[in-house]
Parts: sequence; structure tokens; C-alpha cells
Amino acid sequence: MRGNVFHRQIVLALIANVLAMTANAQAQVSVNDDYGNRVTLRQPARRVVSLAPHLTELLYAAGAGERMVAAIEHSDYPEQASKLPRIGSEAGINLESLLRVKPDLVAAWPNAGSRRQIERIAALGIPVYRSEPRELDDIARTLRTLGELAGTRAAADAAAQAFRQRAAELQRVHSGKPAVRVFYQVWDRPLMTVNGAHLISKVIRLCGGENVFAGLPVIAPPIDREAVLRANPEVIVASGLDSRRPAWLDDWSVFPGLAAVARGNLHAIAPELMQRHTPRILDGAERLCAILDQARARR
Repeated sequence: MRGNVFHRQIVLALIANVLAMTANAQAQVSVNDDYGNRVTLRQPARRVVSLAPHLTELLYAAGAGERMVAAIEHSDYPEQASKLPRIGSEAGINLESLLRVKPDLVAAWPNAGSRRQIERIAALGIPVYRSEPRELDDIARTLRTLGELAGTRAAADAAAQAFRQRAAELQRVHSGKPAVRVFYQVWDRPLMTVNGAHLISKVIRLCGGENVFAGLPVIAPPIDREAVLRANPEVIVASGLDSRRPAWLDDWSVFPGLAAVARGNLHAIAPELMQRHTPRILDGAERLCAILDQARARR
């Protein structure tokens, strides 16, 4: 009798261990980030810090807003993101403030100002998901991945599907239209643009546009005014600091021989609709597509 009881206890203990291991395996999350790093969590994240405005926005879009405990400066969309504690800027992260909120996941965009600090955070054993979308579909993929990391997969999948459907419809409507030569001006001093590898260039292409500086080797190259005059774009689209039309856009008016000036095709689109890699980039795409349609009508 005692032997049977002892045997039964061993079997029950083994079953309990197997069930515990299965539960842990089911709770564990493991994904690759955009830099090929494996990010593994014991369970979906409950305390998330964002080190880029686009990632803050993506996390909310993926249904993980309630998991957010801090974010970087300029994380201002959606409105509730503005209320998150700040732990630094793109120029520098306040590591002490970050550690104080005890994140179990940090979402980051490595750039010149933050790369070393991001590596330091990872070295402390905090899981870091590094993001750098380069294609429109990368936005949908990132939504799904963030949803998996935060345990909000249903909301994230729905957002990703909606994004893909909207992008596909824009592609269907505009892909066969005559090409329009576009210069996208990121800034004035120094004069800067984007090359063909940048996501903005993919949006231009989505609308049937052609980035006149697509062939440059640097993703966000400085250029000079003579290069723009030689390229003779049919449309100039500028960003700036906010939703207001940058004053320097109209500086091109002193060149009446420039096609964009001669045809009245100097336009501004708010930078958060073109330069943040989030679902709102399709809002920017819709505006750009309308601008290019107008340029075609003015030929």
C-alpha cells in the first residue's frame, strides 16, 4: 500500500512539473528584432518603456498602451502618450529614470545619439526590442510583434490587417498613374532629403511618384541647391518641425525656372505623417497622393 501511495505521489509530482513547464513555455515570448537580435521574455511584458516616438505610437496602436510606464520626449500621439513620464530624448536617455520605472521591456530605435546607451541598457539584462522599419509592410509586422511581446496579439493583428488593407487600396488606385518627379525636403539648413532606401521614398512610390534623389548612397543625405535645380523636380514636398508650413519652403520661389515653382507645386505635409513609421504614415500617403494627382492635372 505504501509503495502504491509513494508511486502515485511521484507520478503526480511529475505531472505537476510537466504542466508547469508547459505553462511557462506557453507564457514565454521570443521574437527577433529588426537587427536580428533574439528578444525573449518569460511572460508578456507588463511594464514597457519606449525610446522613440514612433514606437510609442506603435505600442498604443498594438493595444499595449496600458503597459506603457515611460517614454522619450516628443511621444505625443495618441493624446494619452503625452502623460507618460519622460526618461530623456533622442539625444540622451536618463538611465537612472529608466531604471526607476523597472521596465520588463524597452522598445528602442538605435541612432547616433542613443545607440551606446541602448547597448548599455541591454547589458544590464533588460530585454530590448530594436526597431527600424524600412518598408511599409514592416509597420504591420512591427505591430504584430509588439502585440506578441505585450500579450495584446488580437488588437495588434487587427491593426496590422487594417494597415495592410489600406496600403493595398492606395497601391491599387495609384500604381498605374503617370510618374511625377518629387523632391522631399527634410530640412533647410543643412538642406537634406532621403534616398530610395528610406521609407518616405517608398510612400512616394506608392503614390506613383519618383524620388529624384533615390539613387544617392546615404539614406538621409545633405545636398545643395544646385543639385535640386539640376534634378528639376515637378513637386517639392517639405516637412519641418510641426504641422505648420515651413517658411523656407517658399524660398524656392526665387527660381521661377524650377518646374515645381512654375506649376505651383510647393507643398508641406506634417512630419509626423511622413517621418514617423506608424499607421499614420498612410494619412501622409493620402495627402501626398492627392498632391501628385494635382500635379498631373497641372501639366
